[in-house]
Amino acid sequence: MYWTEFLTVALIHLLAVASPGPDFAVVVRESVTHGRRAGTWTALGVGSAIFLHVGYSLLGIGLIVSQSIVLFNALKWAAAAYLLYIGFKALRAQPAPPAAADLHQEAGERTARGAFTSGFVTNGLNPKATLFFLSLFTVVINPHTPLAVQAGYGIYLAAATAVWFCLVAMLFSQQRVRAGFARMGHWFDRTMGAVLIAIGVKLAFTEMH
Repeated sequence: MYWTEFLTVALIHLLAVASPGPDFAVVVRESVTHGRRAGTWTALGVGSAIFLHVGYSLLGIGLIVSQSIVLFNALKWAAAAYLLYIGFKALRAQPAPPAAADLHQEAGERTARGAFTSGFVTNGLNPKATLFFLSLFTVVINPHTPLAVQAGYGIYLAAATAVWFCLVAMLFSQQRVRAGFARMGHWFDRTMGAVLIAIGVKLAFTEMH
């Protein structure tokens, strides 16, 4: 009965999650810099943050945020500040000494908790994600659809997001890919830092529509 609605939700989500943004940039950076384990934990953090968006969308809190310029701006500036923070941190990356160039050794430097938190905060504070899920649960999904079914959609969205970014992590953490980046690792870090800063600045100037 709800298959058409579900497929519509799944298609819109696929197009949204596949477009590069802060989530993609953070997962790629963690995967290349710290390896598959860190990239996977970051991906799981991003996926888990989806439950946050789904939760307040179902409770109607997202509607309040979207109608309040103060709350929207608070969320926007918090997200921008976080992206600028990790961006500037990456910009300061220094060339690794030859003795520290071992990828396996570097992969162990990032804790699972740190990587997970990085993914969760990046997605959880993104006001664009707030507006996306709000529009999804108010425009695309029929308000008469039972809450249990809507919650089911939410579980799918979280799982699909995590799986997508786990695949991204697997791709960018491959030994050949990481070995290629290793020779210019600090430049890659600085480039990703610049990308995160650019996204943060763009986010800071996002207007509520």
